[in-house]
Amino acid sequence: MAVNKLHADAKTALAGLLRDDMTIMSGGFGLCGIPEVLIGAIRESGVKGLTIISNNAGIDDVGLGMLLTTRQIKKMISSYVGENATFAKQYLAGELEIEFNPQGTLAERIRAGGAGIPAFFTATGYGTKVAEGKETREFDGRHYVMERGLFADLAIIHAWQADPEGNLVYRMTARNFNPMMATAAKVTVAEVEEMVPQGALDADNIHTPGIFVQRMIHAKDVTKRIEQRTVRKRAAAE
Repeated sequence: MAVNKLHADAKTALAGLLRDDMTIMSGGFGLCGIPEVLIGAIRESGVKGLTIISNNAGIDDVGLGMLLTTRQIKKMISSYVGENATFAKQYLAGELEIEFNPQGTLAERIRAGGAGIPAFFTATGYGTKVAEGKETREFDGRHYVMERGLFADLAIIHAWQADPEGNLVYRMTARNFNPMMATAAKVTVAEVEEMVPQGALDADNIHTPGIFVQRMIHAKDVTKRIEQRTVRKRAAAE
């Protein structure tokens, strides 16, 4: 029997899931594939002391930048945060904790958490500040640092298409981090651009099976922002 996991709005989808001092994974890469509607609902809820696991911290007042502006985030576990002046100001003032990760290491920590792997060894970061305080070992003459898998209380993700059972398909860059985060939390809530009928998705092309998704919202007409706009100079008129 098909189960419809679609909720009316973000507030309803997050009802009963949010609390102070929880850990939340937030998907996307830059501003691509971020669950902006769900982030907005978290902001409106007023929960605070959050630990956020995300590749980046959005930009000022956009994406996770909204939660930084309201000082709801206590700690970020991230790879790249250089586009957010609010983040830098709070961090330098000692008001925000950051756990930096090489990007591939962050991706593998999330994947490992979703696969039930508590820790793994990687050569990336050995001999740098990233390795300080962590166990290191030598394998076949090369040094490695141990990294712990990551698992959150809640994952909020963004997908392109979904059916009522929560089977998801991502589009292009939005496929970064969203699929692995869906597997690495107690509860996953997805915002989806297009809802399709049951059976409309090609089973071979489903990226996240519905078993990993507990709740969804239909996020219509989401704004596609560009983090860094690079354009070619217009040729001079002859």
